Amino acid sequence: MNGILFAMILALLIPMYEAWKDDDVWQKMVAFASSATKTSIMILVVSVFRDDWNIGVTAVIILSVGNAGLMLLAHILKRLNEV
Repeated sequence: MNGILFAMILALLIPMYEAWKDDDVWQKMVAFASSATKTSIMILVVSVFRDDWNIGVTAVIILSVGNAGLMLLAHILKRLNEV
């Protein structure tokens, strides 16, 4: 299980490194959304291994609702930069 979590954490850092190199706000927002998705998947994996459904429900809520607000904020920032 530690190896799987270590691989997931490494996969989590790849979009952050790409967003760090670029100055585009949209790219950074997408990287943060990607990290939120990967983090919630990691929480789901841990909840399955621990057989704890409360943690799993929290991960599903983060997965379904968390990215919507972040994408809305990114779209608003993109529109403000166009004006």
